[in-house]
Amino acid sequence: MGKVRTRFAPSPTGRMHVGNLRTALYTYLIAKHEGGDFILRIEDTDQERYVEGAVDIIYRTMEKTGLIHDEGPDKDGGYGPYVQSERQRSGIYMEYAKKLVEKGEAYYCFCTQERLDSLKKNVNGEEIMAYDKHCLGLSKEEVEANLKAGMPFVIRQNNPKEGTTTFHDDIYGDISVDNSELDDMVLIKSDGYPTYNFANVVDDHLMGITHVVRGNEYLSSSPKYNRIYEAFGWEVPVYVHCPLITNEEHQKLSKRCGHSSYEDLIDQGFLKDAIVNFVALLGWSPEGNREIYSLEELVKIFDYHHISKSPAVFDMTKLRWMNGEYMKAMDDEKFYEMALPYIQKTVHRPLDFKKIAAMVKTRIEVFPDIADLIDFFEEVPEYDASMYTHKKMKTNEETSLALLQEVKPLLAAQEDFSNDALFEMLSAFGKEKGYKTGYIMWPIRTALSGKQMTPAGATEILEVLGKEESLARIDKAIEKLSK
Repeated sequence: MGKVRTRFAPSPTGRMHVGNLRTALYTYLIAKHEGGDFILRIEDTDQERYVEGAVDIIYRTMEKTGLIHDEGPDKDGGYGPYVQSERQRSGIYMEYAKKLVEKGEAYYCFCTQERLDSLKKNVNGEEIMAYDKHCLGLSKEEVEANLKAGMPFVIRQNNPKEGTTTFHDDIYGDISVDNSELDDMVLIKSDGYPTYNFANVVDDHLMGITHVVRGNEYLSSSPKYNRIYEAFGWEVPVYVHCPLITNEEHQKLSKRCGHSSYEDLIDQGFLKDAIVNFVALLGWSPEGNREIYSLEELVKIFDYHHISKSPAVFDMTKLRWMNGEYMKAMDDEKFYEMALPYIQKTVHRPLDFKKIAAMVKTRIEVFPDIADLIDFFEEVPEYDASMYTHKKMKTNEETSLALLQEVKPLLAAQEDFSNDALFEMLSAFGKEKGYKTGYIMWPIRTALSGKQMTPAGATEILEVLGKEESLARIDKAIEKLSK
């Protein structure tokens, strides 16, 4: 085998599903690990499922995730065109289908829909149709007469009904299938377009593709692919079938779950690098226990032989954790830029948003988490006075009232309202009175936030809120505790 050439061949049917993204990623990693070429091909022959704007989504997703193709519709490497509908217009698929007809490996089928419907059977509650080779028996003269009369037709693969077909997958090993199970799949549809299966084989061969990565739902189709390769005398590529991705209930990941596509996850506040890292581990494991990898690191260590056969579970808890790790490692300025819209959505006061961003950076896993952490900056929520009681801090409603009454004039007199200066002043006050830090800070923090959990301590919150607002909140807390 010469240079490794892989391809990602998505259909433009909407947002990019996580399973498609994983296929793209593994395809990219196999090529780049071996110093090979990564090709993008658009498979738009299924006109019924075509979605306007979906090609742009493919380009955008690939660019954002760093999966940059070496060849594609916008980068001709001498194997174009790279869009199946354009290839179809050149007559390439019909040409190769007719070659199979000449070899006896395919045949014209003129059966009506009515006749095809009559062949349907119910097997285990599922309706299936196995074609009975009816049109294989037509003479050459009958075929030519039908074509001349303009009768609608498809071209079907002529599969044997006896013996077995064996193919090799680098993950699942050798798989043998009884030929009696192979239906005569359609190669060219009645509209003249090739089926996905046939177009794939022709295009992969003509583009010199060495490794084909796809989901294991295509395992059952692989013998039929192989028979096409063998009929032409073409070299069969290396097959790499990836395991199914399931949700936490071990059901196939569907669009209904709300996080099945790359853009769904971006909309939910996940970072692109975290998504790529997470998707890489959906069915593949590196050696060792490390889990955080950049795309460049994945290229270096990726060995597709370590892909699992077992279904991969889309573990949202793990993705959230991983995203949190990426956020912690993020440049502060970049984090602020990305967090700002979420802060502005929640807090409308003219506060120091940079300081608020710094408070939440290590405490969130996705950007939408910000709202619940910082909403108190906008206004103090309704809370119960019992919140002032804290065993560890040795506080209760009575001691908290007294404490707030004591510190209020100190805060009012404090000119430097920065975190450090406030902490220094309150610490000195504590030493003088014999109060522990928690005994002072818990009532103040509760008065300012109305929450048991905040992204920062009392003095940091005082600094951001400023003197006027802080004192107003302490007044309200004193009023609440005095009732």
